[in-house]
Parts: sequence; C-alpha cells; structure tokens
Amino acid sequence: MKMNETERQMKKITMGILAHVDAGKTTLSEGLLYKTGAIRQLGRVDHGNAFLDTDAQERARGITIFSKQALLTYQNTSFMLLDTPGHVDFSAEMERTLQVLDYAVLVISGKDGVQGHTATLWKLLAKYDVPVFIFVNKMDLEGADRGQILDELRRRLDQRLVDFSADSRAGIDEWMETAAMCDEVLLDEFLESGQLSSDSLRGAIMQRALFPCFFGSALKMEGVDQLLDGLDEFTCASSYGDVFGARVYKITRDDKGNRLTHMKLTGGVLKTKDEIVTEKIEQIRLYSGAKFTAVDSAAAGDVIAVTGLKDTYAGQGLGIEADALTPTLESVLTYQVILPANVDNHTALTRLKQLEEEDPQLRVIWNEQLQEIQMQLMGEVQTEILKNMIFDRFGMDVEFGQGNITYKETIKSAVIGRGHFEPLRHFAEVHILLEPGETGSGLTYDSVCNGDELPLHWQKLIHTHFTEKEHLGVLTGSPITDMKLTILAGKSHLKHTVPGDFRQATYRAIRQGLMKTESVLLEPWYEFRLEIPSECVGRAMSDIQKMSGSFDDPQPLGDVTILTGKAPVSEMKDYALEVVSYTKGHGMLTCALAGYEPCHDQERVIEAYGYDPEADLENTPDSVFCSHGAGHTVKWDEADEMMHVVSRMPEDGDGENFDRRAGGTEISGGAAKGAFARGASGGVHASYRGTKEEDAELDRIFEMTYGKPKERRHIPKREILSEREKVKIMPTEVKEEFLLVDGYNIIFAWDQLKELAKVSIDGAREALIEILANYQGYKKCRVIVVFDAYRVKGGERHFEKHENVDVVYTAEAETADMYIEKTAHEKAKDYLVRVATSDRLEQMIIVGSGAFKVSADEFKLEVEQADMEISRMIEELNRRNKLENRRGIEIPEL
Repeated sequence: MKMNETERQMKKITMGILAHVDAGKTTLSEGLLYKTGAIRQLGRVDHGNAFLDTDAQERARGITIFSKQALLTYQNTSFMLLDTPGHVDFSAEMERTLQVLDYAVLVISGKDGVQGHTATLWKLLAKYDVPVFIFVNKMDLEGADRGQILDELRRRLDQRLVDFSADSRAGIDEWMETAAMCDEVLLDEFLESGQLSSDSLRGAIMQRALFPCFFGSALKMEGVDQLLDGLDEFTCASSYGDVFGARVYKITRDDKGNRLTHMKLTGGVLKTKDEIVTEKIEQIRLYSGAKFTAVDSAAAGDVIAVTGLKDTYAGQGLGIEADALTPTLESVLTYQVILPANVDNHTALTRLKQLEEEDPQLRVIWNEQLQEIQMQLMGEVQTEILKNMIFDRFGMDVEFGQGNITYKETIKSAVIGRGHFEPLRHFAEVHILLEPGETGSGLTYDSVCNGDELPLHWQKLIHTHFTEKEHLGVLTGSPITDMKLTILAGKSHLKHTVPGDFRQATYRAIRQGLMKTESVLLEPWYEFRLEIPSECVGRAMSDIQKMSGSFDDPQPLGDVTILTGKAPVSEMKDYALEVVSYTKGHGMLTCALAGYEPCHDQERVIEAYGYDPEADLENTPDSVFCSHGAGHTVKWDEADEMMHVVSRMPEDGDGENFDRRAGGTEISGGAAKGAFARGASGGVHASYRGTKEEDAELDRIFEMTYGKPKERRHIPKREILSEREKVKIMPTEVKEEFLLVDGYNIIFAWDQLKELAKVSIDGAREALIEILANYQGYKKCRVIVVFDAYRVKGGERHFEKHENVDVVYTAEAETADMYIEKTAHEKAKDYLVRVATSDRLEQMIIVGSGAFKVSADEFKLEVEQADMEISRMIEELNRRNKLENRRGIEIPEL
C-alpha cells in the first residue's frame, strides 16, 4: 500500500488512551474516531457496539480487556490510537503498551477525580517517560467542578498541570504566565517577550515539563474538538534513523491461529520476506479495530503486526532496540488450574503456555511438589475472563482454585554459594557471591571472575543459567528477588565439561548459598487511600493497625477524612467490602500495589507452607563429586571442603593489587571483569588449587588471615572421601549414562538438519542418527533417539538399532514427549539420565523426574566439541603411526 503525498507530509503520532476503569476512556476513543471520520456511526460501551471493543467478552462486560489500535487523521497529524484496558486486573496489558507510545491521553472522571489506579498510571507514565495530555471527562454530571478537580489534579499528580481549554486560554496573559511557571525555559521566554511560542510549548510538553489539561463530556461530544486541536498543535513527530529497530509490545493469534507479533518500528524500513532473528516476515498487517490491511512494507513510526516470527516475546527489542524495562505491575495471587478429567497435564501446559506467551504476567508454572498447574493472576475478574477464553480457544472447561498470595524471598547478608557437578565423564564447578539488593531491584548479575581462570564462554553460559529459570528460595519455595548474583570463581575440564554441567553446578551453587545464609520472606503490600466519613476514622485506624499496616496523619476534607498508608495485600485484599458496610456506602477504598516488603507474619506463613528445601530434588543444594569411577552426592553443608577451587569473601584492606604469588587471583580490576559485568563489585578474590607448593603457600596466607585452620582442611582428599563413605555418604554409583534425544525437536532446531528435512525427512533422520552414533562412541554413554509416530494410523511402537544407537518410533496417539517422560522417570532412579530437547514443557516435567535437561543449542555444542576431540585423536593417532612406521619403534597407545 503506497502513501500519497499528503500522508507523507503528515506527522505520525502513536497515542495511547489510559484511564481508571469507568472513567469513559472507550467512549472518548469513539468520539475521537467519529470526529475524525474514521467511523461513520458512534458506538457505545453500554450498547455493546464500540468500534474498539472487538472481543465478545469485552462487549458483554463493557470493559476493555485487550489493547486495540485504530488509525485516524486530523488536520496535519496521523494518529495511531492505542486503546488500553482500564480495569486493574488487565493492567499488565496496558503497561506493555506504554513502551511504544509517543504521547498518552489520561482520562479522568470529573466526578470521581484521581482514583487509586489513576495514581498508578501516572507513575507508570513517568517511568516510561511518556508525555501526557489530560482529558477530564463527565463534566456534565452533577458535582463535577472544574476548579476543584484542577486543584486535586495538581495536588495529587503534578503542579505543572495547565488548563488548555479554549475559554481558559482566552485570558491569554494569565494563561501564559501559568504555563511559563512550569519550566525555566518557558519562563525565560515569557519574561523576555511576554509571549510563548507554540514551538516552545510543544518542547515543554514533550519533555514532560508541562501537562495540558482539557475538560468535557465524551458521551455528549463536548470538549472532543478542543482535545483534537490540542493534540494536533502541541505534539511533535519523533525522529528516526535509517537503521532497523522495533519494539515488540504484544503477541496474539488471529481467528485462524496465526501467531501475530505486534511492534512499533523505531528505525529503518521493514518489508515482507525480510529476515529478523533468523526468521522471515511472511505478512505485514496494519490494524484498525478488528480489520487489517496487508502492506508490503512499513516505515519507522508505524505500529504493525507481522506473521512468520515464532520466537518473539512481549518487551523484546529488535535490531538496534534494547529489551524493554522490567514491568512494574505484576500478579500477586497464585491460582491452581483444575483440569477436566479428559485433559492431561502436558496437553494443558502446552495450551496454557500460549496464553503466557501472549501475556507473560500470567506465569504458567508446573508445581512439581503439588503435581498441579498454577497461574499467577491479578484478580477474580481475570479468572472469569480466562476461564471463558480457555474454553473458547482450547475446548477445556477448567476451574480455578482459591487465590493465594504470591510470596518472594531474599537474603539478609552476603554469602558464597558453591556448586560442583561431577558424575562420571562430566565436570563443572561454580562459586557465586549472593548479596542482598535494594528493595524492588529484582535480580542483577555480575562477574568478577578472571577469564584466564574460567573462559568467558563458560561465564556467559553461567549467566544464561542465572536468567533461564525462576530460582526458588528455601523458606517456602517462593522465587528469589532483590539480590545480586556475581560469578566469583569456577572451573571446567578440557575434555569432560559439557554445557549442561554448568547448568547443574550453577543451580546447586545458588541453592547452597541460600541454605547457608538467613533468608527473608517478602509479601506484596498495597498503598491505599481510604476516604470515609469523619465519624468512622477511629474504626478505620483500628482496622489498619490490626492488619499490621501503617498510615499517615488523617487529612480532614469537609465532612470526610482521608487516610493514606500501606498494608499487606493478604490483609487488605477484601477490605473494600467491609468499608462499604461500616460506612453505609459512603466510604471508598482505592489500592495500588506498592511492591514487596518483609512479611508481617513470616513464621506463620512458613509453617503453613511446610516446605522442606532438602526434599525438593528439582532444586537441590547438594553437589555431586566423582570418586573411584562413580558419582556420589555430598550434602550442601559438607560440600565446601570438597571443592576444587578456593574462594573467600571480601575483607577490609583487600586492594587493587592482590598478590598473585600468594595464591590469589586479582579480579577486582576492570580488565578482569566478565563480558557481562554490570556495575562495580570490586574486592572479591578467587584462587585456584595448583601445585603442592602453591597449596602450601595458600595455607600459609589463610593461616595469617584467619588463624590456624581446622585440622580437617589438611586431610588429603582421598582420606576425606573414605571417612565420609564410612560414616555419612553412601556413593550413588552411576552404572550407565542415558541420553534421551527428542529426534524431530533436534532436527528442526539445528539449521543444517532442518534444511535437509525440507528435501528428505528420512535423510534428516539418518543424518541425526549418524551424528549420535559418533557422539555415543566418544562419550561412552547409551543414546536413545525417539521419533514421533503418533499420527500414523494404526501404528505400534517399535524399536530399531542403527550403528548401536537405539531408535524408538512411538505408537499411534503416543508422542515422543510422553515416551521420553516415562523413560526418564523410570531410568533416573538408578542412572544418570539426560534429555536433549528444546521443548520447554518437556524440560519442566523431566527435570521433576530427576533427569537433567540439555537444550538443542547446548547439545549441538557438545556434539561439535566431541567431533573436534575425535578429529584431534585421529590426527594424533595418524601422526604416531607415521612416526612409528618411519622410525620402526613402538608408540604407546593413546
């Protein structure tokens, strides 16, 4: 679709409309579309025919659930309007939209003023640095007073709100003086010339130094023209570069099941058949309401949806764009998903993961201990919407259990966690410094490990293991947060280390550190605003104190009193109904999530959970060492003395020039930082065991630093092992290692095999089997490759043997996943079982069975490493044979 010359000259603005629920946001959107000619007939929310309420549930409930877009033009501006959900249960959808906005229109009810969610929206707009126009709606209702509402907005939102309505601007001198007081640049211009230019006002608005405010009634179409005039006159078009960039803000599926990636282009041009992240764009769509126009290309500033991308995610930056900020809003309630009898867990997980892909805040998880699927949701309304959506899309009639508070965990003091993973023919060791972070900081990562001691590619791999899963705490098994994880030291083996080994060592190191230090349980807290009749203040204050909450000094306002403060979500989540009851309908409670803070009744919650961290085998803190040809488990509190690497906590006096001759490795300098270091973390040192002389020197330094070490530290390793074997540790012999391979998953994950499969799927299977045969011969493990045959009518499971590789073809109605999960569960009891697949759901389930997961990419690295080693051995053997033939002497075997 080509643009005409007029369209080319128009400035393009991406504008979002946000509001507290029932403020009239969708009604205003209808008014804007009607006034600009984008629609011919006004729709109404209460009539169920609003242009942007395209979903059946939206029309039935009269609320916006999903963000929608519509294209409209007015005078010299082309607007891409994004209508966002106003209900708090769907606010995560709204927040994802903020990252692509040029401007926002915040709609506020003139009757209700600033409500709880309004304040949250204002903070989010500041976080994402979005310029804001305000439209005060419902000014036709009794009790709506312009002066009072403007005073409230300035008091509760920002003093730099300026009335931009036509009658206000009629008093030009007074109006300009008010605007000039918002910004020093404006004030200087006003003092010099007595005027303010439109360019200066546009600049101040774009810099969030001034916030225009308009008044009207969207239902009666009052004030809509003035708002449009203001948006056309006082907005600036963004400037974009020629290099491609885009921000993904949403993933959806159309009515035919096509996966849509919604994005805003922030640079360059995108055309169909262009390749992004190794995938080709199949179609570019420009949506307006439920309909779309397919276009051949899109330019910077366009908001589009594309097909053909399978691995994109909401918040992803493409091209020159970085990923979006971590979302502020998150679900604080966890619900059990109760499945119908005819649906198995794996099928349900596969389907529900599609919903999580579209809304990452849903957090669909498999709880191994409870053997149930759980979802994190915002509230009861969302559960009702999801229940209907799951039935409509997947035909599953699910129920949701009672919502429980989602807790998190952090630590009180720094600790070093150490993890060692060394079953037969595997090796990895990782030391991680865990430090408490600022409240609300989430998890941050760093490395101070010298690249000479642990190569950077292994350090980068450890970093991916930091972020690839949700690490659980040891109090209740809740996710950890507000911590900094720093790679302190580590060790690999030239021949035996494979990528999956560092995953195990990393997981165990984090878990061991958590076991060694004091943890703190965190719970979500609300910021609340309680408006009640003055005679009810005593009751309210008493209630809040019983909730373990706190409040500021009461603020009298006429016949009512306002209380603001904080309280645990667990105590206040149902308090609104109680307020309505004891105030006889005259009180109003508004709450917004303030974040996570220490739990007010930690001991009770821990006791209620009854979580045993040592019984959680999926998140074990123990390490695995190898002795006498067998792997054995060493308990977390005894593993430190068995480590092959020595590391210590920083101390006062550790300087920039830590003495390497003393056995230490200086790693606090900038040059020693890892490739992904984030911020300073100096003063942490690590040292590696070397020769006997170096060990002796190290012991001498330790003795000078810490005093005489315990006698056990000097016991040779073999003696330590024998003591533990006699007293506490029964070795778990690894008789054989099994590698289960999801055949088709690997074929379509490896580019070379994927291309071959396009020509011949049989050829791709044979090529994979040959690769696995070479790998099996080198690694001395037993390989079982499983291929799906569940669509073969009447097919029965059968086994074949190709080049000593066991090949399994599943039966009709039996997937490779099902066979692998069952086999992993059976074999993991007695053997080391690894599963090569990139199927996330399969990984979740097999890990719970005691097997180890290996992604397709990691397995490819292992195969390439084995091929290189085989080639090296062959070359060395050939060299020795030539040398033997030439000299007529015997050469010892490799």
